[in-house]
Amino acid sequence: MTSENIIQIENLTKNFGNKKVLKGISLNLKKGETLGLFGPNGAGKTTLLKILSTLSKPTSGTVKIAGFTPHEHEEELRRSIGIISHDSFIYNNLTAWENLLFYSKLYDVQDPIVRAERVLTEVGLFERKNDLARTFSRGMQQRLTIARALLHNPEIIFLDEPYTGLDQHATQLLSDLLKRLYEEKRTIILITHDLSIGYKVSNILSILVNGQIVFLEKCRNIKEDDFIKIYHEKVQNSKS
Repeated sequence: MTSENIIQIENLTKNFGNKKVLKGISLNLKKGETLGLFGPNGAGKTTLLKILSTLSKPTSGTVKIAGFTPHEHEEELRRSIGIISHDSFIYNNLTAWENLLFYSKLYDVQDPIVRAERVLTEVGLFERKNDLARTFSRGMQQRLTIARALLHNPEIIFLDEPYTGLDQHATQLLSDLLKRLYEEKRTIILITHDLSIGYKVSNILSILVNGQIVFLEKCRNIKEDDFIKIYHEKVQNSKS
């Protein structure tokens, strides 16, 4: 591990009782890299992100993110990361605008009005800012969740199936946003079951199967069709 690595994971394990969910994960990411994390259901992808997000503690191993150890520096670390997960953390009885102003106070966001306007515009919801979140479709709620995660301008972003519920237009909007964040040197870990989309927005590809990383390669070193073939082979071999 070197000082260049903004995310450092060494021999990480996680057990739930007798079940081993993560089995010695080691991974380093440099500032500005986007890691596409792929794998079948139950592979341990969400568990890994929960540990990195301070929402769960590992059984063993070490993790450092932006110089912080997640379970020892939760408050400091949460100001550096944005999380998009299966839980939206959106309050349905508040408007989109009220949700973002609420979170701006939690994160001590400077110029909250400006930031709220910007992220709502980026996700295509500015015209609906005064509507209650409960009136939003599943896709619109997901876009508001993305706005909430980016509100405090985090340098590290974790996304767990962010494309779920998005229509074609919103999917393209999110992909364009991820490319812009990459250009801004944000560090991103993206979980998605869509191999093609994930390939296009990542610059490092990884496959997690049965709690172990079985493939790790820079995107430029492998063609999309070859990667998709390798993914299916790795998953199929794990079942045999």
